[in-house]
Formats: sequence, C-alpha cells, structure tokens
Amino acid sequence: PNLYGESMNTVLCQEIARFDRLATTIRKSLQDLRKALLGLVVMSADLYAVGAAMRTGKIPKMWEAVSYPSLKPLASYVTDLVERLQFFNAWVNKGKPCKYWLSGFFFTQSFLTGVRQNYARKHKIPIDECDFDFGRSSETAKAHRG
Repeated sequence: PNLYGESMNTVLCQEIARFDRLATTIRKSLQDLRKALLGLVVMSADLYAVGAAMRTGKIPKMWEAVSYPSLKPLASYVTDLVERLQFFNAWVNKGKPCKYWLSGFFFTQSFLTGVRQNYARKHKIPIDECDFDFGRSSETAKAHRG
C-alpha cells in the first residue's frame, strides 16, 4: 500500500519493478537459449552472445542493459542478484527492515530521497532543509583501531 506518510513504499515498488524487468529478461533469454540449443528455434545473434558470455563467465550484454551496475563475473553476479532479491522479498513479506543494504538498490538516490521525505513529513519541515550528516559510531571506530 502506498501511504502518504511512508515514502519507502514507493521506493520498494520502483525497485521491485526494476528487479522484475531484470528477472524477466534473464528468464526469457535462458529459455530461448535452451530452445535454440535444442534446435527448436533459430540461434539469433543476441542468443549467441548470451551463450558466449556465459561460457566465458561474463554477464551477458542483454542482461547488463537492464541491470544494476556490476563489474562482477557471472557466478558472483548471480549470487549477488539472489541476495538482492532475498532482501527485497523479506522487505515485502516481513515489513520494513531495521537496516538497509544501500548498495543493493538499483537506484540508491530514490531510497535516500524517500528517507528525506519521511523525515520531512514527520517533523513538518521542507524537504530542502533535510540533509544527511555522516559520522562514525563508537563501535565502528573501535573496530578500526583494533
């Protein structure tokens, strides 16, 4: 549900739409590649490129076109994708997480804007007056000192 006071719902819906587009592209290309390898359909240049990329452990260009940025090899990319999908699935099924995986978003800026919108609405101030300030927690500082 898109509640006015909860901008994270909009962010979640947008992220799910992006991941759905990526998953659909991956699923269709793999299904079509399988059919081509079985001789049921013609092996197009795009399908050949998907197979060639997979053979060399690279992310197929067809997938990269609708994906979040990644420099990982194919196996690591797939593992990362599954973890991202699990994160968003848990958010949908269990509610807002207490911690967010910032780099797990397709579009991090929309998440940060949503956080600012929620804060501005809660405190009844213009969003333009909200900004982020970063610091080190004592726990993090202690870990870095050894």
